Amino acid sequence: MAGKGSDVRPIVKLRSTAGTGHTYVTKKNRRNDPDRLVLRKYDPKIRRHVEFRKER
Repeated sequence: MAGKGSDVRPIVKLRSTAGTGHTYVTKKNRRNDPDRLVLRKYDPKIRRHVEFRKER
């Protein structure tokens, strides 16, 4: 039964919009967020908070 939830919460890679190439890896709930995920997180390469978008 543990493998059943993988289709609801897939692992996604978030890439920085600042162009530094920094990424975060997280899980996304497909039912609550059917669109591309956008989170505001810290980019240590430029030392600022920027938007991170879901990579395809």
